Amino acid sequence: MQILQFNKIIPDAGLLCLTELDTHQAGFDIGMSLLRPVTMSLTGPLGAGKTAFVRGLADGLGCDPAQVSSPTFALVHEYPNGRWPLVHMDLYRLQSAAELAGIGLDDYLAEALVIAIEWGERFEEELPTDTIRIHFHIETDTRRITVKP
Repeated sequence: MQILQFNKIIPDAGLLCLTELDTHQAGFDIGMSLLRPVTMSLTGPLGAGKTAFVRGLADGLGCDPAQVSSPTFALVHEYPNGRWPLVHMDLYRLQSAAELAGIGLDDYLAEALVIAIEWGERFEEELPTDTIRIHFHIETDTRRITVKP
């Protein structure tokens, strides 16, 4: 079952985002287009726009985007009031795959949720095989978002 046609939102060459609002809009468009819950791994350097994207994703799902903040220190934030509940995780500070149990990754993956995982590449082997991999590139004064197969 197709989740959505990502190439209508993020073309193969990537989506150029000139502002934070552009990054928010990309997340919003994906949130509005999702046909079912999905897990996304968001990769890219610090300051590349991952949290701004999740803010837009929350907005597109009907969650309050003003509530979205980086989960770097809390590790997990839940936004339950959208079309599907949104879980926003950050794996940056985790040292081992064993710590994933402590944040409840398996429990979240067993639920019908939209899950956005920042720094998911750190524990790639622990994520579902159908995880959508979204990469954020910094290019001088802009950002580019690409979807990895």
